[in-house]
Amino acid sequence: MRLLLDTHTVLWFFDDVERLSESAYKAILDTENTKYVSIASAWEVAIKISLSKLHFEGGAANFLAMVEENGLSILPIKHEYVKLLESLPFFHRDPFDRMLIASAVSEGMCLISADANIHKYDTTIIW
Repeated sequence: MRLLLDTHTVLWFFDDVERLSESAYKAILDTENTKYVSIASAWEVAIKISLSKLHFEGGAANFLAMVEENGLSILPIKHEYVKLLESLPFFHRDPFDRMLIASAVSEGMCLISADANIHKYDTTIIW
């Protein structure tokens, strides 16, 4: 299965694993699954660090390094994701989460997220 991890999911996996649900944790650890982190999540982390809303030791550069060290792949933003954003209903207003939803829908990926607003979209969610 191809999985896209929400930003909070990645952060919790790195530093607060107890906050992950059992099914989310098992899916991430399952070696049969291919796990992705969107570049939009790295962008979100960098912005939150610069606004002092998030502390991440080593900053966004270390976030990206930890993604690689943990066997996660970076998912770039493709044109079709941006095009899909126009038609997504506004259950969720956060631009980063909307990009993750568009990415998961476009790629047929399962999104790992605890965000209740993301669960309103027609995509496969693990939590």
